[in-house]
Amino acid sequence: MKRKIVTAILSTILVLTACAQETTNAESNTEMTAEESPVQKEADVTQVTLSPLASENTVAGSAAFDEIDAGTLFTDRDQKQEADLSDAEYITVTDGADISITKEGVYVLSGQASDVTIVVDADSKDKVQLVLNGLQITNQEQPCIYVKSVDKVFVTTNGENSLSVNGTFTADGDTNTDAVIFSKDDLVLNGTGTLSITSSDNGITSKDGIKVTGGTWNISCEGSALEAHEEILVADGTITIDRCNDGLHAENDDDDTTGYVYIGGGTITITAADDAIHATTLVKIDAGELNLNASEAIEGTAVQINGGNLVIAASDDGINAAHKSSAYSSLFELNGGTVTIDMADGDTDGVDSNGDIIINGGYISINGKMSTFDYDGTATYNGGTIVENGEETNTITNQFANGFPGGGPGGFGGSGGQDRPDGAELPDGFEPPEGFEMPEGFEPPEGFEIPEGMERPEGFQMPEGMEPPEGFDPNREFDGQNRPQRPENGNGQGRQDRDNRENGQ
Repeated sequence: MKRKIVTAILSTILVLTACAQETTNAESNTEMTAEESPVQKEADVTQVTLSPLASENTVAGSAAFDEIDAGTLFTDRDQKQEADLSDAEYITVTDGADISITKEGVYVLSGQASDVTIVVDADSKDKVQLVLNGLQITNQEQPCIYVKSVDKVFVTTNGENSLSVNGTFTADGDTNTDAVIFSKDDLVLNGTGTLSITSSDNGITSKDGIKVTGGTWNISCEGSALEAHEEILVADGTITIDRCNDGLHAENDDDDTTGYVYIGGGTITITAADDAIHATTLVKIDAGELNLNASEAIEGTAVQINGGNLVIAASDDGINAAHKSSAYSSLFELNGGTVTIDMADGDTDGVDSNGDIIINGGYISINGKMSTFDYDGTATYNGGTIVENGEETNTITNQFANGFPGGGPGGFGGSGGQDRPDGAELPDGFEPPEGFEMPEGFEPPEGFEIPEGMERPEGFQMPEGMEPPEGFDPNREFDGQNRPQRPENGNGQGRQDRDNRENGQ
């Protein structure tokens, strides 16, 4: 956001200077049945391969979003909330005794212990189901569950369970095992019970993907609550994340073309210091109840909302379609659902897109004192309800179009541009942020508010051919706050308005 403030001021300077000079620049989804052997290969869905967004987005949006189809993301077994216990092995944990699981099967884990790690190291084609049935583990430096090798692990909750790591994690060779549940392969979280996780780093990490289809998951951590390299997919369940740095985080540091988040249901409550939901590529929300409180609530290269109820409180950007992937264009698209965004005071945006904004339907309400919408591309409004600071509108106002606040609305069936109309003036009372310094040698004309704390360059000279505004005195003295004193006939209304606000008038 701060970059846009600087851009706004610099662009304003260029326009004012140009005006003064009077120049023109120019998986088949087959599943294991009760009659099938528990070691029979489960036919998983084919992994989704996302297509880059088109350079010119249509009203219908990108085909990449269409490839994230809930009907192909979850198998029947993924969504089965109770395990088949007919051939299950029952294990009770004891202090200091690690548990090794080396073959496919269902394992029911219970008991209370400390310094215990459940290690899954099976064939890469095996599927292992861990049923947590009243399990409590507290560790100092090792994961409570460590998946080294397997095709997929199901973590299925039954009753109340808790896992905790409260010291500094110790790496396993070159593997930084920095989560209470750490997996090198796919994880499925489901069940009818509850798992509470406390971590000095991450909560649950997969170097592949994480699916959540049921159960109750309470996570408090210093790092990311759910972290995956490939994808985080939520079909159902209750997820409560508190005091973590990030909530859902899908990112691969070595590949910026992967890492996406899909939410098709469930109840998700996140309080995070940084991002509530973070994806390198795409974030797609089809349904669910989401309550997000973070610096940035949702961040991805492209964000699409088709349904659900989202309540967002943010201190930086409510929804940020940032350019994080080299394979995708930035886009925010709203087709359905209800989105309510309440922004903190200061340098904030309700919806910020490094590319385009498309609103085809749904309801979005933004209370943004600094900025409601901000986009670098175009805005297209085709339907739905937009409420800005309590007032319904049919435009998408660009607060920083081409660096200028308040420009470039997108109306019915149209786009908001970035060009500032000839002769357009700054809004009354607009001031750059405190501490911003003007380029060397520039002095703004009368009526342009100098930022508090900025000093006029020593030896300032007016550019050749530029006439100073009426009442301008290059030798005028500075007041005690390092601001130039206004000429007696200067317009002080903008500053007076600000002083009134600061004094509560």
